[in-house]
Amino acid sequence: MTDRNSKIAVVTGAGSGIGRAVAVELLRAGWSVVLAGRRAEPLAETAALVPGAASLAVPADVSRPEDVDALFTAAVDRFGRVDLLFNNAGTFGPGGVPVEELPYDAWRHVVDTNLNGAFLCAQAAYRRMKEQDPRGGRIINNGSVSAHTPRPHSVAYTATKHALTGLTKSLSLDGRPYGIAVGQIDIGNAATDMTARMPMGALQANGEVAPEPMMDVADVARTVRHMAELPLEANVQFATVLATTMPYIGRG
Repeated sequence: MTDRNSKIAVVTGAGSGIGRAVAVELLRAGWSVVLAGRRAEPLAETAALVPGAASLAVPADVSRPEDVDALFTAAVDRFGRVDLLFNNAGTFGPGGVPVEELPYDAWRHVVDTNLNGAFLCAQAAYRRMKEQDPRGGRIINNGSVSAHTPRPHSVAYTATKHALTGLTKSLSLDGRPYGIAVGQIDIGNAATDMTARMPMGALQANGEVAPEPMMDVADVARTVRHMAELPLEANVQFATVLATTMPYIGRG
């Protein structure tokens, strides 16, 4: 189904986790959603969760400029415009590796996906939003509580998430003349495959391994939808959504 009267969203990393939850939330709310991810099969599984909704699956590696260009070309060809980019695709990289042992290739892979990929998608969305009629749109970057405070042995992930905050601020400032609103959601301990190990135990700053509380990923999706559905005259610049008792505020 194609509905050119609905709002159009591009969701990266839509084949699993937070990206899937946000895509499903938007589809159920009547948005048309372009589902982006590296593999076609998980994208099809996401689309099947909301039968009959207006979705388009586009396999894409966000670290490849040609894939990103093809993604946004497909979105505009199918739906006519882009109203929202949820810049979500990301990777943690190898876990538990001390900085002195982290291979450069692993560092580069995290940077290419989390930071370069977010920039390429934001740039492509920005170009379409600036040119379309009516002009404007919204970009929501998926940061992390690691954009504020690192976990042990997470140098690549943490560095990219701190960099995303700068990307969000610069895009927000540069988008003002064109009606492009840019914000960031920083998430802590949403229950997904990526965080499945945390209830069993995660390394803490004091060297102990302790189980951590989790929250339903649906609560994240509802927050993103709230941010997305504001009028462009209003913007959630930064939102932090986390499991209430996770070891983050203060000393735990």
